[in-house]
Amino acid sequence: MKFRLLLIATLFSITLFAQEKTEEAKSPWSYKGITGLNFSQTSFTNWSEGGENSVAGNVYLNASLNYVHNKVSWTNDLSTNFGMYYTTENNWRKNIDNINFASKYGRSISKALYYAALLDFKTQFANGYNYAVSTTDRVSGFMTPAYLNLSVGIDYKPNEHFSAYYSPVTGKMTFVSDTTFSTNYGLQAGKKNRAELGSSFRASANYDIFKVVNLKSSLDLFTAYNQSFGKIDVNWEVLLNLKVTELLTVTFQSTLRFDDDIKYVDANGVLGPARVQFKEVLGVGLSYKF
Repeated sequence: MKFRLLLIATLFSITLFAQEKTEEAKSPWSYKGITGLNFSQTSFTNWSEGGENSVAGNVYLNASLNYVHNKVSWTNDLSTNFGMYYTTENNWRKNIDNINFASKYGRSISKALYYAALLDFKTQFANGYNYAVSTTDRVSGFMTPAYLNLSVGIDYKPNEHFSAYYSPVTGKMTFVSDTTFSTNYGLQAGKKNRAELGSSFRASANYDIFKVVNLKSSLDLFTAYNQSFGKIDVNWEVLLNLKVTELLTVTFQSTLRFDDDIKYVDANGVLGPARVQFKEVLGVGLSYKF
């Protein structure tokens, strides 16, 4: 009798455990990401060719939280990065700073096509300065500028690694918390925000090229339905990670940007026509992938 009870209890426990594992395997939620710290240091002692001692570092986080169940797909991506460098001549200065968040909700039409709605937000953490003019010549800050895009459209998503999204109805909002910089970012003088209606395109990819190499990229395009129609705002970001050891990683990050409303500020602090902006950071440091 005792043996039978023990056998029944054991089988019941195994059944519950198997059911629990099956439910876990079928969870509609998934997440992944990478975070790390890059560091570099240069020192000169009696160096005949000249040079300046420097220290640089940046911390970054790229993470995604996704939900897929029946006909529903919901993806959430967060990308943050902040870095500074120090030289004996210039002290501490910021060299990289961004906060990007995107949330896309879709409902399937077919195997790879979805009706979708997208929310996209971009800004930065700290003040930025035009060091060519002065170390106190501030040109940006938290929420100065900030961009919020809201749109509905069609999303092509053949697999979990790639998506291409087009929206014929996109609302783009530009914000500044300090009206001193309103005209720098295409707003009317003294205004804190501006709204535009237009169309947009977004392509994103996240691939493990090799076992130790991961490529993440996103391309955002926008054109407004006004007198500037046909002038395309571009924001293209690339993050390449090469895993050397379990913790040691080489990273390459780049951002290419063009916005006809963002005026170029020359070395004299004079505003001029918009130009293509490009930034890249190559670093070696510690990372953790999850």
